This record gives sequence, C-alpha cells and structure tokens, in this order.
Amino acid sequence: MELIFSDSAKKELENLPQDLKAVFRKHMEKIQFLPPRKHMKHGIPFHVENVTKQARIIYNVKGDQTYILHCFKSHKEYERWYKSYK
Repeated sequence: MELIFSDSAKKELENLPQDLKAVFRKHMEKIQFLPPRKHMKHGIPFHVENVTKQARIIYNVKGDQTYILHCFKSHKEYERWYKSYK
C-alpha cells in the first residue's frame, strides 16, 4: 500500500520531536501493511491509529493508497480537530 501525506500531515510530522517521529514512523509502517482496524465514530469517514496515549494518526484508505491526513502529537490537538469536524 502506498502512503500519501497531506500538506497538514507533512507540517505536523516535521514539527514533532525526533523521538516521537520514530514512533510515528513505526505506526505508519503498520498502517501500510495491515488493514485498517479502528474507524472513527459519529460517521466521520476516516480511520484513527493511536500512536501513544496522546498521539494520533488520522488516515483514509482508498484502494491501494492510504492518505495520511493528520499527525497529532497531543490529545488536545486531536480533540480540537475532532470537534471542529463534527
């Protein structure tokens, strides 16, 4: 599966501390080779990967392509986005 990053995901990933980037990369490899498991609630058409207790990756799968939409380093950032989407 091919990973495609949105502009916002690229910026968010660049702004992460180096140690957290490594953890995100491991989870992106997991997303790339395993089928999506956790779908978001309330009809939001994306999947979420819990990277740490706080950090999240938001992504969408279309055919052989996986679109990485956001890389949130804190639950506060994720929650703000989630509430604005609803």
